[in-house]
Amino acid sequence: MPELPEVETVRRGLEPVLVGASLTRVRQNRPDLRFPFPERFVERLDGATVLSLQRRAKYLLFPLSTGETWVSHLGMTGRFTVDGEQLGEFEMAAPIVGKHEHMSLCALRDGLSGERVSTRIGFADARRFGFMGLIPTETVDRHPWFAAMGPEPLGNGFSGAHLAEAFAGRTQTVKVSLLDQRNVAGLGNIYVCEALYRARISPVLAAGKVSRPRLERLAAVIREVLGDAIAAGGSTLRDFAGADGHAGYFQHRFAVYGRAGRPCLGEGCTGVVKRVVQGGRSTFWCPSCQRQ
Repeated sequence: MPELPEVETVRRGLEPVLVGASLTRVRQNRPDLRFPFPERFVERLDGATVLSLQRRAKYLLFPLSTGETWVSHLGMTGRFTVDGEQLGEFEMAAPIVGKHEHMSLCALRDGLSGERVSTRIGFADARRFGFMGLIPTETVDRHPWFAAMGPEPLGNGFSGAHLAEAFAGRTQTVKVSLLDQRNVAGLGNIYVCEALYRARISPVLAAGKVSRPRLERLAAVIREVLGDAIAAGGSTLRDFAGADGHAGYFQHRFAVYGRAGRPCLGEGCTGVVKRVVQGGRSTFWCPSCQRQ
């Protein structure tokens, strides 16, 4: 499943063509993805202007001029595509392309020279684990999808102090605790493995036993890892690609993820990367570098 850096990469790819644009020619070719599309979905999107493009954890949020926010989750294989720009509105409705593209629209905005520019946006999802919603903007933070989420790891509310408070007295491992969206929003398996490696913290250590200085270091490293992954365009594992169709490249920099049985890359380390299952997810780590 795409993780936070992949979703942020998609957000940045869509932002230039969607923010300030009017949505036209909205098309939908099936009643559902993982869940049913919202009632009157096409009608409620068509003619709305996108006010901004935000990300909350692994969700994309498009606040609209109608007072609603269009919410999209990519699931495992969901992807937005941005096609070539054309001057003026399309004379024909934006076509659905391919059997796995389930909705499309045109984003109409002012070009650099004042001309009206229309860009086609499509959403495809081969496995249909993604989903979309329309929520009154003023109630988004209280919606069940978001109400219990912890702070964004790239936001001001995330710090070593926050982790210390969230982990106090916990016997659950630090790896599983970081994946708990109530503690931190948006962290996924890949980047938690990489962050714990960089911070030299054992993933099997109880969260409540990680010292405050090490949590301060961990918080900084989490920001660092996510920033590096976003700069590299995310990671391509199976189906992910950015809005421009290009693959991400951070997977070429993985220090431990997916490297079980291979030598640790740490300078002077003679250890071997191990794999263990925690909370139903594979954890990759170097027991020599990441000691308790």
